[in-house]
Amino acid sequence: MPTLAAAAASTDTPLAALPVTLQRLRAAWQSAKPERAQRREDLLRLRAALKRRLPEMADAIAADFGHRSRHESLIADGMTVLGEIDHLLRHLKRWMRPQRVGAGWRLWPARAEVRPVPVGVVGVIAPWNYPVNLALIPLATAIAAGNHVYLKPSEHTPRSAQFLQSLLAEVFPPQRVAVALGGAEVASAFAALPLDHLVFTGSTAVGRKVMAAAAPNLTPLTLELGGKSPAIVCADYPLDQAAARLATGKWFNAGQTCIAPDYVLIDAGREAALVQALRAQVLARYGDFASAEDYTRIVNEGQYRRLRGYLDDAHARGLEVIELATVARERAERERLIVPTLVLQPGDDALLMQEEIFGPILPVRSYRSLDAAIAEINSRDRPLALYPFSHDRARIETILHATIAGGVTVNDSLLHFAANALPFGGIGPSGMGAYHGRAGFDAFSKALPILWQSRRAGSDLLKPPYARIARMLSFLVR
Repeated sequence: MPTLAAAAASTDTPLAALPVTLQRLRAAWQSAKPERAQRREDLLRLRAALKRRLPEMADAIAADFGHRSRHESLIADGMTVLGEIDHLLRHLKRWMRPQRVGAGWRLWPARAEVRPVPVGVVGVIAPWNYPVNLALIPLATAIAAGNHVYLKPSEHTPRSAQFLQSLLAEVFPPQRVAVALGGAEVASAFAALPLDHLVFTGSTAVGRKVMAAAAPNLTPLTLELGGKSPAIVCADYPLDQAAARLATGKWFNAGQTCIAPDYVLIDAGREAALVQALRAQVLARYGDFASAEDYTRIVNEGQYRRLRGYLDDAHARGLEVIELATVARERAERERLIVPTLVLQPGDDALLMQEEIFGPILPVRSYRSLDAAIAEINSRDRPLALYPFSHDRARIETILHATIAGGVTVNDSLLHFAANALPFGGIGPSGMGAYHGRAGFDAFSKALPILWQSRRAGSDLLKPPYARIARMLSFLVR
């Protein structure tokens, strides 16, 4: 019987086919650029097909992860995508409308406008952690903007990739949307294609490689990367509520979320109380982990070993490591199961404070002043997300003024991602550019400036010999 790796390799897109497919997509786009009616029809068909096939989607994702909460798949990869498509449909007509702008009195009576036009073929390299969400939201947004799309799903979630290929083949003709399957070699070649825009979601390290591959073609990029997204729990904020909202952000999808709280800063003296509040949240949500049906497993052996390495390093350093539930090690190894785990007061030299964790391990560090907490955040790369917890508006504004992050949810976690009208993106090592809603429509469009000249215009006079218009020039440059 062939292995899964062998089966996946047999379906890989040949490297030579990548530029051929891109040319097919571009030629079709150039011959018939999608108007609003076509874009709406495409989005409606995509929405209907995804909604009908949600059970199949959840099964595919669960198979890729070994086990993933069906409800989490429906929330993150189903509901969120359907909501984004609804938002695109609701606002598309207004976004497509040209915007009249003033041409200035010197060009009177000319008229000026800015018209959003599609750019051509948008490439999407999607990650494994939310394999449908992070493929279909940029894809749907690019379709709304009038583009054709070339998608490269993650090789680490092969069943989800096959689901996407099947879903998109049902909805779109091959000259409008295409899917490339394969591993790192295919992804590298894909990033080097002369696409009209490329969206990549993944790690900062791989993002640098994607940027280098795209540079010879000057391909415009939207990079959604990662980093160590901090949470600050201020002294006035109730710990029970903070723990509940941190638990959702950190342990949804077992922490395999680019904007999950990566570490928490708590005012000194409340560390033990926070630990107890988080322990209570784990018990209330997952029970004794006898089945842990609502808890997602780690996606593959490599990721599992990486996370175990962080814990081994923490133990070797003598740090206090608190597992908030107990499972047998043999079962944990078999199921790739890492229970919600806290590491108290790790130093900067600990491995889990040097890299994005991307798993269910939460470092807890204390601070003695808000200035010290802010200084700690600013000592690291700019994060993809920031989560300040306080009912004191002035304190929140102090944090927002003194730090910079890709996005912020105040007094909760993750939820700015789900707000359709908010741009989603990073800054510096956590990413560049943004999409979602209007920001995505604009990112995948060219803002085309157009000046409409009248039958008679002052520009007809702006020609040699200039001596005859010297007085007018003096007036124009006054």
